[in-house]
Amino acid sequence: MDPKTASNLSFILNKPHDVEFKSRDLPTLSDPHDVLVAINYTGICGSDVHYWTHGAIGHYVVKEPMVLGHESAGTIVEVGSAVTTLRPGDRVALEPGYPCRRCGPCLSGKYNLCPEMRFAATPPYHGTLTGFWVSPADFCYKLPESVTLQEGALVEPLAVAVHIVRQAVVTPGQSVVVMGAGPVGLLCAAVARAFGASTVVSVDIVESKLAFAKSFCSTHTYSSQRIPAPENASNIRALAPNLAGGADVVIDASGAEPSIQTSLHVVRTGGTYVQGGMGRDEITFPIMAMCLKEVTAKGSFRYGSGDYKLAVELVASGRVDVRKLISGVVDFEDAEQAFEKVKEGEVIKILIAGPNEKKE
Repeated sequence: MDPKTASNLSFILNKPHDVEFKSRDLPTLSDPHDVLVAINYTGICGSDVHYWTHGAIGHYVVKEPMVLGHESAGTIVEVGSAVTTLRPGDRVALEPGYPCRRCGPCLSGKYNLCPEMRFAATPPYHGTLTGFWVSPADFCYKLPESVTLQEGALVEPLAVAVHIVRQAVVTPGQSVVVMGAGPVGLLCAAVARAFGASTVVSVDIVESKLAFAKSFCSTHTYSSQRIPAPENASNIRALAPNLAGGADVVIDASGAEPSIQTSLHVVRTGGTYVQGGMGRDEITFPIMAMCLKEVTAKGSFRYGSGDYKLAVELVASGRVDVRKLISGVVDFEDAEQAFEKVKEGEVIKILIAGPNEKKE
């Protein structure tokens, strides 16, 4: 593809529910370690929809027009003079956040906590719903021939799940309960199975999501009831013999207060709890249950060193079949339809084809 003759049409958010398609200048390589990528497919997640509907997430506020999107795969069309690991034509999954590489978190190996992180579609930085994207070469992950570009677009949410499960230190034979059966929750359950967990329970309030979870990766499912958290926890522990004393690991991928409350009652004495879902800034949760059981509690934010590489390997090996999560693909000009479908809960994961992707 010749970027000089191709489109750099972009999907731009001006303010909540006010979007436009606009052709932007072709980005150029200013750093010899960068590459120019033609975007082939982009997935839509909850944070994209939140910006579209509210114009902000926490203290990240859209004050100027911003290109949306961050779950992308594309094709290298140009490389900087210092790049030796990639060449034009290579298909890559894009890690859409670039740290400063010099601060304490970066130097300690936790670059996802870098205070200077430049993350796609997070104000003030533009996202990947565009024709061409400039990226540091070391944040592009070459896709094996067996992995499609559509699968490559799902490496980003899979890397989120990999990071959560690695935070939980899931090991073979363990029991894992995942609260929430949205895309990240489903992928957490799938990664836990790939890590060797023998029992994986998906919990949600939507029966169709639970049915999909059972067919996709989970050994058990539970439809959360409007009952006190200890009762929901008791019902979950009754699902399998190795859950009787509580789960070895509980992951909350929902951010919902009732799920978090139930999680602390489900986890076993000495077990591990990881908060992956984001919800309200402040909630009420059973602190005594956490203390008396001496639970190891951790947060999880995006992804860090090795997570993207492992995510690509899990897809390439077939241990996580992300194709099953793809509900459909829409043309670039129909991008807002994808946002509508995600908002209404009509899809698991929908992809938007890049503006230069050939229509079938």
